[in-house]
Amino acid sequence: MSNGIVYLVGAGPGDPALITLRGMECLKIAEVVVYDYLANEQLLNHAPESAERIYAGKIGGRHNQGQDEINNVLVEKAKNGKIVVRLKGGDPFVFGRGGEECEALRNAGISFEVVPGVTAAIGASAYAGIPLTHRDITASVAFVTGQEGKEKNESNIDWDRLSLGGGTVVFYMGVTTLRHNMQRMVEHGRSPDTPVALVRWATTPCQQILVGTLADIADRADECGFKPPAVTIVGEVVSLREKLQWFDKRILCGKKIIVTRAAEQAGEFSVKLAARGATVLECPTIRLVEPDSWQLLDLAIRDLQNYDWLILTSGNAVRFFFQRLESLGLDARALAHCRVCALGPKTADEVRSFGIKPDLVPTDYKAEGVVEEFSRLDLLNSRLLYPRADKARDVIPRELKLLGAHVDSPVAYRNIFPERLPPETLFALEKRSVDCITFTSSSTVQNLAAMLGEELMLDMLKGVLVASIGPITSKSCRDLGLKVDIEPAVHTLDALATALEAHFG
Repeated sequence: MSNGIVYLVGAGPGDPALITLRGMECLKIAEVVVYDYLANEQLLNHAPESAERIYAGKIGGRHNQGQDEINNVLVEKAKNGKIVVRLKGGDPFVFGRGGEECEALRNAGISFEVVPGVTAAIGASAYAGIPLTHRDITASVAFVTGQEGKEKNESNIDWDRLSLGGGTVVFYMGVTTLRHNMQRMVEHGRSPDTPVALVRWATTPCQQILVGTLADIADRADECGFKPPAVTIVGEVVSLREKLQWFDKRILCGKKIIVTRAAEQAGEFSVKLAARGATVLECPTIRLVEPDSWQLLDLAIRDLQNYDWLILTSGNAVRFFFQRLESLGLDARALAHCRVCALGPKTADEVRSFGIKPDLVPTDYKAEGVVEEFSRLDLLNSRLLYPRADKARDVIPRELKLLGAHVDSPVAYRNIFPERLPPETLFALEKRSVDCITFTSSSTVQNLAAMLGEELMLDMLKGVLVASIGPITSKSCRDLGLKVDIEPAVHTLDALATALEAHFG
């Protein structure tokens, strides 16, 4: 068997969006992923489900595996012909021991490729609003290990040049040796009034920043119990943070919000909230699956030329309908004689993605909005097709039949709920660390109650703000005993995100 290959991929400083395109390409073809404590675990979702995942980080503050053990794992997996991704926090060659791993691979005759990543100093300074260099302040920057000094008789650091050079200095892994390192800089000539910033969990929603001076930063860190992982930025550029900070000024920064949308849809809303600074916990309470039988929908699709209107009330309905259309060997041309109603702008966008411009887009994003629009038309003896979810309300078929229409409403997809909550979400609820939970449909709240039990759900959500996308969902919340704190006037995800900002702002 020929050897495989090892890709040493820099995962970046924490924000999973900061990984490079090349790094993502490697993850997508990985057969084995060996990942570190500082590599965001969300990145593992981009590896194939079949890929073996091996944790080589820290447990209880201690390394799970020694460096020799990690080297051996990389060599052995590659010798078995595997494509191995070594996912490392930051950059592999900046205090990442990537050089040692490459030496071990080369000695074993294993091919490797190094994929650079955003190193912690760069990410931390950018997200803290501290430029490491500035034309009016300093033209140099030094990256230094913070674990140097205490246990050694001699230091490899030239403290004189480091302290007197006047440039920015960034210490990696230096929280436990903070006082010692700051004292050394003062002893070797740096002014005790030099600004210092500690940046913990840089680029993530958990980012924390503590600012002081060489003289007092260690005392400040002790007072507030500042813990690793963090980098220490020393230099006059730190004073620019007050003017340039941006990441931690976002309104939802520090807020932990649960998103209960279906797994296939949660990402869109999660991105909107994360962009506003929130820590998002995805807790899918819905799984979208095919109906028990396609028979009724198939009959309707084969008879599309005899329908006057196709009514699509959600992006899910659009996707499942066109998926079935394609499976029957048809495409958008089958709708040539049928007008299309799409409920709301998002649904209309989904319809357009299939090459069809909706004929009608009600401005009221509820079933009642569809009824109101159609009440202005002559529906006597017209035929309407309404592909729906299995648990959809009967407002549309019931009311449109009263207007004289013939309405067929076959099930296009079913909403079922997962067996259990994600452990991270359950833990956050148990620890009472959740600020808000969002519900984007009646099914999301009803399914959460079914998964937890109504009594336990009500207990776990004590003190948690409830945000509902609209009145129908809000009614479902109240029927289960929940108080709705946030409901936007317009019933869209964008409006719900804006309403959350307004509430916390």
